[in-house]
Amino acid sequence: MPNTLSSKKRLRQNAKLRLRNRASKTNMRSTLRTVRDAVKEGDTDKMQAAFRVAVKKLDQAASKNIIHKNAAARTKSRLSKLVKEAGGKA
Repeated sequence: MPNTLSSKKRLRQNAKLRLRNRASKTNMRSTLRTVRDAVKEGDTDKMQAAFRVAVKKLDQAASKNIIHKNAAARTKSRLSKLVKEAGGKA
């Protein structure tokens, strides 16, 4: 347990940030799942719309350092490839 006032405050801040980051990461993963489900269904309109939202969520997560920027780029690239192979325009 922290002893100093500053370390106690840091512990409180870290707890809040951890919850916020976890919520963002969960939201991002759900969006990625939506894209993959749309690809399985073969619905091009839904696929393209979900892909645009997923790219936005990935960029936001990378800018907030929730995930690494290269991980975001890699995931966007793989999603784009998946959407293009399924017949959508990525």
